[in-house]
Amino acid sequence: MKNVCMVGTGYVGLVSGACFAHLGHNVICVDNNRERIKNLKKGIMPIYEKDLAAIVQNAYKAGRINFTTDLGKAIEKCQIIFITVGTPADKETGEADLSCVFAVAKDIAKNIKNEYKAVVLKSTVPIGTAEAVENIIKTAAAKAKFSVVSNPEFLREGFAVSDFLKPERIVIGASDGKSLKIMRALYKPLTDKGYPLLHTCPATANMIKYASNSFLAMKIMFINELADMCEKAGADVQDVAKGIGLDSRIGHKFLNPGPGFGGSCFPKDTLALDRMAKQYGAPLKLVETTIAENNARRFKMLAKIENAFEGKLRGKKIAVLGVTFKAETDDMRDSPSIGILSQLHLSGVSLVIYDPQGKKHGPQFFPYAKFANSAPRALKGADGALILTEWPEFKKITARDYKKLLKTPLVVDLRNMYSPADMTGVTYHSVGRKPVK
Repeated sequence: MKNVCMVGTGYVGLVSGACFAHLGHNVICVDNNRERIKNLKKGIMPIYEKDLAAIVQNAYKAGRINFTTDLGKAIEKCQIIFITVGTPADKETGEADLSCVFAVAKDIAKNIKNEYKAVVLKSTVPIGTAEAVENIIKTAAAKAKFSVVSNPEFLREGFAVSDFLKPERIVIGASDGKSLKIMRALYKPLTDKGYPLLHTCPATANMIKYASNSFLAMKIMFINELADMCEKAGADVQDVAKGIGLDSRIGHKFLNPGPGFGGSCFPKDTLALDRMAKQYGAPLKLVETTIAENNARRFKMLAKIENAFEGKLRGKKIAVLGVTFKAETDDMRDSPSIGILSQLHLSGVSLVIYDPQGKKHGPQFFPYAKFANSAPRALKGADGALILTEWPEFKKITARDYKKLLKTPLVVDLRNMYSPADMTGVTYHSVGRKPVK
């Protein structure tokens, strides 16, 4: 059993801290947001993530997790200090913004004493960050005994708790035996179950994270471009995806065509890897193209919507089903819906939105739209429906429901939620398949 400090209670920090506590470790989660810490003690989660509230509350009741704003006391009690703050893309350069990481490093240096500490970077950071953090702490606390480790996360939003507790791999970037031994002990409850742990240097660990996300982003963009070709060639992209996915070397995951990737990871990580590669004089053309095509994807989807309405968007009322960047999350960061709906609004479209979790953050992104409390209420009396997020409950809406609720039975499905055969009597437009009328 280890004493663990998580600095940052955002998506990665809170999920990781809760899961470590669930595995039997003692965890202290630290954040400078007093309101968030107060809410966490009451069991109020800052994010929506399946199973997260339950394991946080259970661990809190068992005394294995606590929440505080006092970093100094947390560092004093813990041997392992995780840095889990955000590293957003710099608006001007596209590089990872490490200002919060470095600020935490300085705070650690102020509070570190004589006992050895393993400082662990779980935030997604570029190559060289471990060395930079080490220099910051050494400069401010020359006598401190510590090591800096890179331990990237591989958590899918909506499945983060499951991904942590049943990992496909655990990557530890450690340059010395002592920190590696500590990290192996920390993850022993998982490795004892057979989950693989890969030991690398910090630079390689960072590269694995960026390469993984960028590869998956390229896979999404490949199927999206293939979908465009399928529409023109008369092929069905869903069957194409099934066919190529049956090849074990390719697999089915991330072969779902749609409006492009969004969220907190893929956009910023592909951009950061692209900038990093250019700095090293080894540009990654595939990643560069993926970024450009993903940005263009939303304009292609706008054209699809406009064509579905025969170029007559002004004055139309459209029911929008889903605005989060994907299902099972309330995350709106870089969601394709933001650009698409803003352009529809500028085209004179009246929008009524329903999203099972989107109402929490949605109004700040779509102040011009109305929010409904259910899909039927959003659909009622609208001139058509637009599906932007693949929430499972939308699959339960039938052609009969659309015909009954919509003024005009017109559905633009950018997530291919239905089989065209099931949309009899509805003018149905999907991605990578022939329209059905």
